[in-house]
Amino acid sequence: MPLLPGEATLGVLGGGQLGRMFVHAAQSLGYTCVVLDPDASSPAGTVAQAHLKADYLDGAALAQLAQRCHAITTEFENVPARALETLAATRVVAPGAAAVAICQDRSREKAHFVASGVPCAPYAVLRSGADLAGVGDDLLPGILKTARLGYDGKGQRRVTDRAQLAVAFRELGEVECVLEKMLPLALEMSVLVVRGADGQAVTYPVQQNLHLDGILAVTEVPAPGVPGALQAQARQSAVAIAQGMGYVGVLCVEFFVLKDGRLVVNEMAPRPHNSGHYTMDACDISQFEMQVRAMAGLPLREPRLHSPVVMLNLLGDLWFDAQGQLRTPDWAAVLALPGASLHLYGKAQARVGRKMGHLNLIGPTAEAARDSARQACALLGLPAEW
Repeated sequence: MPLLPGEATLGVLGGGQLGRMFVHAAQSLGYTCVVLDPDASSPAGTVAQAHLKADYLDGAALAQLAQRCHAITTEFENVPARALETLAATRVVAPGAAAVAICQDRSREKAHFVASGVPCAPYAVLRSGADLAGVGDDLLPGILKTARLGYDGKGQRRVTDRAQLAVAFRELGEVECVLEKMLPLALEMSVLVVRGADGQAVTYPVQQNLHLDGILAVTEVPAPGVPGALQAQARQSAVAIAQGMGYVGVLCVEFFVLKDGRLVVNEMAPRPHNSGHYTMDACDISQFEMQVRAMAGLPLREPRLHSPVVMLNLLGDLWFDAQGQLRTPDWAAVLALPGASLHLYGKAQARVGRKMGHLNLIGPTAEAARDSARQACALLGLPAEW
């Protein structure tokens, strides 16, 4: 039976901005929300009806979360899978611990892509110095990534030869790593797939992404550089990956389009995703409401893109002038632009590189949305060479 709006309480592990937007979506449907996060000023905790300020493996806090909630989700992939397993003993947990554990480990993630029949870059798993010696020449140059706890470009090193590989392995702590062959990339893209416990799956339109220094900077939808056939392939691949894990919830699958036109999968995130923030203003149902629907057992329907859109990621850098002094960006000028919608995450302190919000710019045409986005970049001092 579905957990009906107005009658159930939903829990979320993690108090960041994704949790905050999840809570807002759940509350708009009439659900009560409880957040478990150790940060007393977490963005999600400040807007939920209740905030349990505790570690994710705190037994008493997990018991209280389970007692108060009918279903529980997570807002970031590095919540310990053990916490999800504990909660799943008595409550609906979506996504489940087994699926999250795959997404937390690049080695298992790559193996799952292969098992799902979705092409990925050639790779090798490295656990020791002996594994380094066995690396084939065809994998170099490559990118060495820690198997766990890497995100936004962290835990990665580019290596061109065996000497650099050995140095990078030491610098990353000689923990388990994945070496991926560096491929000639044309562009990056992603797909949001939403799957329910009944196996029904729907997808959002393909999102074309631009990363700067390993952090998402710009998302455009419709994806201007991705042919229709590749878009269909990406959406089918994302569904296959979700189905193979028995996934329940919103899953973001990131892909590379190579210069020769081939599509390869890069990685996945078991949660709503930065590249899906455009759905809040450009679609008839946001990725956060979809997460609520999936975990509550409500109907999933194919989302509709009603407007072309450009999403700009807003980092804490914008709050500092050239001399490093704090300032307030000119939001009034930005919000005067056609189709502009600002979403700030309620973080008390801006820091360089910290995700503070995002700006969606919709338009009647893709070019109109792009024009507004470039004007916003000029006002905010963001690069507009895309």
